[in-house]
Amino acid sequence: MTRLVSGRFALVTASALAYFLSIGMLMPTIPRFVENVLDGGGVAVGVVAGAFAFSAAVLRPWAGRIGDRQGRRVLVLGGAAVLGLSYVLYVFVDALVPLVLLRVLSGVGEAAMFVGAATAIQDLAPPERSGEAASYFSVAVYGGLGGGPFLGESIQRAHGYDAVWIAAACACAVAFVLGWWTPIGTTSDEARPLLNRAALGPGAAMLLSLSGLAAFTGFLALYVDHEGLGDAGPVFATYGGLILAMRLAGARIADRFGARETAMFAVGCIVAGMLLLASWSTRPGVFAATAVFSIGMALQYPALIRLVISQAPADERSSAIATLSIFFDLSQGLGLFVLGGIVAVFDGERAAFLAAAVLSAGAVGALVRMTPRRAADGGRSPLAPEAQPPG
Repeated sequence: MTRLVSGRFALVTASALAYFLSIGMLMPTIPRFVENVLDGGGVAVGVVAGAFAFSAAVLRPWAGRIGDRQGRRVLVLGGAAVLGLSYVLYVFVDALVPLVLLRVLSGVGEAAMFVGAATAIQDLAPPERSGEAASYFSVAVYGGLGGGPFLGESIQRAHGYDAVWIAAACACAVAFVLGWWTPIGTTSDEARPLLNRAALGPGAAMLLSLSGLAAFTGFLALYVDHEGLGDAGPVFATYGGLILAMRLAGARIADRFGARETAMFAVGCIVAGMLLLASWSTRPGVFAATAVFSIGMALQYPALIRLVISQAPADERSSAIATLSIFFDLSQGLGLFVLGGIVAVFDGERAAFLAAAVLSAGAVGALVRMTPRRAADGGRSPLAPEAQPPG
């Protein structure tokens, strides 16, 4: 079996870990900052959180084009620098509009960094182990998103919100330093469409299924506060820890059992987790729902990445991953906006979890349209040659 983990693979992954740790620090603190300091409600929380995702989505295609033409390293370094600068500027925020504008700037950094790092990981991976590579890389993503909230919540309670922003900026600085070892990868000057066709079908599945993630990250902290269910930090840490365990123990699940089949199972877990969260309003219920939801989230990303990478040429990988990432951003930007409105109308986060379950279930339709076949390398390839991605 061809070697997967190398020194550069480890450094790119470590850079991503530091980067996503900075994002994770803000997951519980931004909603509380909006509500407790800026006197915003559910809609304001959704707008602030969604501005980050929406601006990232708009810029993903250009980030993908830069990565395919100039290489992956410039995206990693530029993204970490822009995100870190935006966090420093949060210190001066005392109103909702400036925060929304700075969240837009943060999204610029996110658009570049993720595309660069995720593409570099696939460049470093043998084709038959692309799902495994995505699993290991996502350990850094969800390790940061899982551990960051606990760290951010602890810093905020001990030292205030400004200390959280500075700590997050320092994490971005670490990501920048480690990012110097990111490979440039295969590049091409050939003009191509901004949206890569190979990612449209998997992207549709991602758009719908990740409404569950929007509900979880955007409203869980407020839900446990309003229901008197204790701190949100341990719940987010459980989420990150379970994803870490699943990604390590089941790194080759998508490669062995088929990307489409794995993605469909993941969607079922996401739906079940949202339904449990809405219906079982106790501390044990929150942890049980988080456990089921985490299984789905752990399996979904490697499966969808494999669906995309199996169809995209090496010199189109940045644009393919960028296109898939657009659907992630839209799921969070639009999802948070819609779910924030539902929270305001129905006066409670429980309605957002129910709505997310319904939306996530719609991803099955996009996945069913993909026809699996056995690939020449012994893995599972998601689309037959004659099949066209939906969209």
